[in-house]
Amino acid sequence: MTTVTEPGPFARELRRWRGARRLSQLDLAIRADTTQRYVSYLEQGRSQPGRTVVLRLAESLGLSLRERNALLLTAGYAPAYQESGWDAPELAPMRSALRSVLDGHMPYPALIVDSRGLLVEANAAFTLFLDGTPPELRREPVNVRRLMLHPDGVARRVINLAEWGRHVTEALRIRAQASPDPELDALIAELDGYLPPTEPGPDYVGFAVPLRLRTEQGELRLITTLMSIATATDVSLAELRLEAFLPADAASAEILRARAQSVPRVTDSHPV
Repeated sequence: MTTVTEPGPFARELRRWRGARRLSQLDLAIRADTTQRYVSYLEQGRSQPGRTVVLRLAESLGLSLRERNALLLTAGYAPAYQESGWDAPELAPMRSALRSVLDGHMPYPALIVDSRGLLVEANAAFTLFLDGTPPELRREPVNVRRLMLHPDGVARRVINLAEWGRHVTEALRIRAQASPDPELDALIAELDGYLPPTEPGPDYVGFAVPLRLRTEQGELRLITTLMSIATATDVSLAELRLEAFLPADAASAEILRARAQSVPRVTDSHPV
């Protein structure tokens, strides 16, 4: 009599992630420094991996810290990475450092968001994006993506909304493909519904375009830069993104410098 082992949660998750990453068993085995047979046994539930093996496989699959913790749990192990929360005492040095970065970016807007675009912190220049927006879009927790693309939000002042808006949604789509999240999928669908149709012309070079923003002082042209904490071992920190806007021309720089002289400095909390 032959006994067939039913694949358990870990086996199913390993196979799902391997499929999502479009890797063969051999590809994953090479990345994880093991054998194809062993990967096959793991996916069939015929072998139980050790904690170190699970972490090595998770890293080879390019999983986020949150996803690595989840994979460990399916294998029966405790999470390897803590999730402290932004206000946790142990993250005080990092909070101070990041706030210094935000403050140092003045007079240009800079902010910190989580993986779903929720505002964590911002410098005083971020008020540029709050002018004329309704209270419901500024009510905490503020979703910066919604604030930017909602018809009643910043979108009313974005001259190139069709192109720049799709730059925002495409970036979210890439993240959702790497780390599936139903809430993020729902947000992307919502944001897509706000954007006007666009027909790429002969000069089309992609959606990575400067933000062209209408202000009382004139048109601003802003380029976005992104920073993540690549070596973080805390889930909360690893999911944060620092987004900084830089002027694309001298006129934009001058407008932002003039605004900064009339806006109070904010370093301890975001100006919402």
